[in-house]
Amino acid sequence: MMLEQDTGLSLAIAQIVQRLKGSSLHSQLERQARGSLHKPEIKLESLKEDIKEFLKTSGWEKRLQNAVYSELNVFPSPCHPAAPPEHMKEPLVYMRKAQGSWEKRILKSLNSMCTELSIPLARKRPIGEQKELLNKWNEMGTDEPDLSLFRPVYAPKDFLEVLMNLRNPNYENGDQPSFKNHLGLIQVPLKVKDIPELRDYFSELGLNTGQLGIDDSTQVPPVLTEQDSAAAQQYVRQGCPTALRAELWALILNISNQPEDVLYYEQLKSNVIQHDLLVDSLIYKDVKLTASNDDYYFVFEDYLYQVLLCFSRDTSVLEHFSYNSATPPKSYIRGKLGMEEYAVFYPPNGVIPFHGFSMYVAPLCFLYHEPSKLYQIFREMYVRFFFRLHSISSHPSGIVSLCLLFETLLQTHLPQLFYHLREIGAQPLRISFKWMVRAFSGYLATDQLLLLWDRILGYNSLEILAVLAAAVFAFRAVNLMEVTSLAAAEAVLADLSTLKVMPLLQIFLFATLT
Repeated sequence: MMLEQDTGLSLAIAQIVQRLKGSSLHSQLERQARGSLHKPEIKLESLKEDIKEFLKTSGWEKRLQNAVYSELNVFPSPCHPAAPPEHMKEPLVYMRKAQGSWEKRILKSLNSMCTELSIPLARKRPIGEQKELLNKWNEMGTDEPDLSLFRPVYAPKDFLEVLMNLRNPNYENGDQPSFKNHLGLIQVPLKVKDIPELRDYFSELGLNTGQLGIDDSTQVPPVLTEQDSAAAQQYVRQGCPTALRAELWALILNISNQPEDVLYYEQLKSNVIQHDLLVDSLIYKDVKLTASNDDYYFVFEDYLYQVLLCFSRDTSVLEHFSYNSATPPKSYIRGKLGMEEYAVFYPPNGVIPFHGFSMYVAPLCFLYHEPSKLYQIFREMYVRFFFRLHSISSHPSGIVSLCLLFETLLQTHLPQLFYHLREIGAQPLRISFKWMVRAFSGYLATDQLLLLWDRILGYNSLEILAVLAAAVFAFRAVNLMEVTSLAAAEAVLADLSTLKVMPLLQIFLFATLT
């Protein structure tokens, strides 16, 4: 066993070293080390030690630590050397198959839209159009193109139907010994945390722990002065002072917005200017249907176009498919269908936006006003967290596990409510699914949403979404016990904008459930 752990550790180290070798941090460290050779305190006889000491005192060691910590947070620990790469994407075969057939459906929907509207997937913009777009880059929201013929490729409720039909083929006719009693919509046996485990996991949310944002503090925490990602992540589990949130999140996500990052963002922007993609219209339509109608977010409309259009062109996003159960869709150059050498990923980042996608970006606009920084924060949030909310996997933060956790919490701890809603045809998940898929963006008031997202970053997990969804039902249980239809239940839960996230979570986890 010990030997296996050692192998796992050396594999993980090798993987991180390999990944950091190609990074700009690596070349900066080399440059610094070389430059330090001229310093008087660096002696030839103790060269290695002296350079190490120099990198430590000049803050470069801390940057390296943050980069390693970031890798550990994002990439799963390496599988057994003999395991095929798809195991890292998703270990369960039936989940991989379900994800594959869902992707085919999405692509079919996209292609049929192309054919119906006779619009190409991509085209080069004429020079005049390029100039025009460049001139109005900061006010794209004023444009009113006719998008009536475009429709979202899918909406959360279509995705829920797919998840409801998931089955593990190893169990015939739902004959899962411990799972027989699960009466929710999700019918796959995955291990989810029970209340004692959740209390232990979210112990910092305990009723006797002070929560920032409720008890706001004004002093700058040492984690910021020390620039320590791991400590910052631990710190925000209890929330963070509003004025420091942007800085703390950037530290946790290891985003420093270097000149080369700004340059990269500018390159993405010039890609948008030069080429028009069909997904641009989908992005445009999504912003118009969601954020533009939102009291909190409509002012950020231009930022949303900029970030999402650049995101669709960003091929560095493709890297996250090594640990995402999804596979980026391929398209073929006209007339070369099926010929692999003419295949390109479409869109270039491999992510087809769905109805509500722009709501992943909207709340971040409150924190970051510099487009390239806003962009990097969103991209990092996406490849760490948000992708899990729209792909089929068995991961504990994946949407399937979140749905199951939500249903299990309700069925176990609020059985009367659960059975009542089920009897009247108002399965709770039909209502809460859209909240979880959007990480509650657009449903909670923004200050409350940011408190919730503090905890997603702090725990490096999305499980808190399922707990909050269950807590909302618990909070409105008295009213819900009186409804007699799905529509009436939806009406009781239509407006979450007055809810206070932290008291809800604390009371649900530590007081209600005994």
